[in-house]
Amino acid sequence: MKLSSKEIVRLLLDREHMKQKELAELLSQRIGKKYTQGSLSQKISRSSISYDEFVVIADILGYSVNVDRKS
Repeated sequence: MKLSSKEIVRLLLDREHMKQKELAELLSQRIGKKYTQGSLSQKISRSSISYDEFVVIADILGYSVNVDRKS
């Protein structure tokens, strides 16, 4: 089953019991760009999160992003 970035972010937020507001604050601190709960929610809903943002979000939530060669 293939999940979209939107589904992955929402799943990880739920697993880690973190609200989008808290993630937005941590993302703002880490990246140095202002994120609000609303702007982050819109990015997630539209699946318009950049790869760099996705990697930082995964790291904040305690996960890593790996790219593996297809066999």
